[in-house]
Amino acid sequence: MIRTQIYLTARQRDRLSAIAKAGSRPRSELIREAIDRFLEQDAHARRDAVLRRAAGVWRHRADLPDLGTLRDTWNRD
Repeated sequence: MIRTQIYLTARQRDRLSAIAKAGSRPRSELIREAIDRFLEQDAHARRDAVLRRAAGVWRHRADLPDLGTLRDTWNRD
């Protein structure tokens, strides 16, 4: 692990200490867990944004086969 220094408000430190004490876990573990959750949420948000941008990207292309006809061909085979 890499040591990193952060600044917390007194309120954040006190609340984090209370949670740590109640759960018998160190504050550092709680902070790492919170960062992991944030990073996971950010990854999902980025993925969703990419998918939204990509939605319908081929909608107006005339050079693609008709999907209904293509599906009928697959169903017959």
